Amino acid sequence: MKDTRVFKLYKALYQAFGPQHWWPAKTPFEVVIGAILAQNTNWGNVEKAIANLRRGGMLSPKKILESRKSKIENRIRPSGYYRQKTRKLKAFVEHLFKKHNGSLKKMFSQNMKALRGELLSIHGIGEETADSIILYAAEKPSFVVDAYTKRIGHRLGLFKTSGYDEIKAYFEKNLPCSAKLYNEFHALLVALGKELSGRNFPRSRGGRGS
Repeated sequence: MKDTRVFKLYKALYQAFGPQHWWPAKTPFEVVIGAILAQNTNWGNVEKAIANLRRGGMLSPKKILESRKSKIENRIRPSGYYRQKTRKLKAFVEHLFKKHNGSLKKMFSQNMKALRGELLSIHGIGEETADSIILYAAEKPSFVVDAYTKRIGHRLGLFKTSGYDEIKAYFEKNLPCSAKLYNEFHALLVALGKELSGRNFPRSRGGRGS
């Protein structure tokens, strides 16, 4: 039996905040860049780093692959942990060219389970980053769990677990399988979390990648 509180929460948040138009990016690859840069920082810092990359004409897999690490580090410095994140960006594009000839379209054409497994095998891509890429760049229905999702779910008594997979499964079990709905719901949870905390979209990720 589905937990109807989940969809009621979605409708209440949509009524309160309206459509969020998330993820703010011009291309799927920009989503990938943003998902990696968002680790351990707020979205405002990510926007600055992406703007730097755009000014340098570096928002493509080929440009990231060909650019010196020092040049990328310089551009993404506002996002913090810029050396680690440069290694992660390089690891992603190197994998993309090795396995898919540099084509995100080819990578994203596989089924969701295979895509998620592949993303998780890349250095610096953890569960939250992988699901963000799948949902917002590949436009496949994989629910994203972040710190706000956990905090709000606990506060409302929707679940007691803090395990990523368990929380993800909870939402996917109790919602229609829709990338559009997952997209909007995650963004709405972020909007509520920002209002409750007064902070700018923190992404609680660390280590190898979350």
